[in-house]
Amino acid sequence: MKIWITRHGQTSLNRAHLMQGRTDEPLNETGLAQARAMREVLLQNEPGLNFDAVYASPLIRAAVTGSIIGGVSLEDITIDERLIEADFGRYELRRYYLLGPSMMLYWGIPSVFPAPPTVENIPSMRQRAHAFLRDLEQREGEYENVLIACHGGIMRFLCGYLEDRPRGYRWYPKIRNCEVRVYESIKGRHRFVKQYRL
Repeated sequence: MKIWITRHGQTSLNRAHLMQGRTDEPLNETGLAQARAMREVLLQNEPGLNFDAVYASPLIRAAVTGSIIGGVSLEDITIDERLIEADFGRYELRRYYLLGPSMMLYWGIPSVFPAPPTVENIPSMRQRAHAFLRDLEQREGEYENVLIACHGGIMRFLCGYLEDRPRGYRWYPKIRNCEVRVYESIKGRHRFVKQYRL
C-alpha cells in the first residue's frame, strides 16, 4: 500500500504568519490554486493515479485540499479526528515572532524543550498519529493508494512513523503547503518513496 500525505493549501492565517491550530479557517485563493496545481503535478508524474480512499482532518482547509488533490467530492472523504492539527492553546492566532521563548523553543526543538501549559504535547500528537496509521495498515489488502490530507504539525508524526524514526516524528525540514510525501507500507515494513513540492 502506498500512503500519500499532504499538508493543506494556504489560508489567510498562514499568509499573515499566525499560529493556526484548531481554528477552522478555509483555504484562500492561493491555497485553492496550490491544491489544483498539486493535483496536476501528480497526474503528470503518475498517469492513471487513483486513490482508493482519501482521509482528512475535520478542519475544512484539510478536507478541501484532500478533495481537490484526491479528485473526490467532500462527501467521499473519510474524516478522522486524529488527523486534526495540534492544539496551540493560548498561542492560537498569535504571530510567529510574538510567541515568547517557551513556545518558540518547544516548537523549534521539541526533543529538548517541553510544551508550555495549554499546548498539546509530543506524546499526545505521537499517540494519535501512530494509532491512525496502525489502523490504516490493517486495511492493506483493500487499498493500493491512500491519500491523507492534514496539517504541518501532525504530519511530522505521520512521517516519523512511516520513516521508523526513534522519537516517532520528523520535525525538519518544514512542510510546505500542498507538499506531498509518498510512503510504502507492506506488512508493517515502511519505505519512503518520493515527495512532490510546488
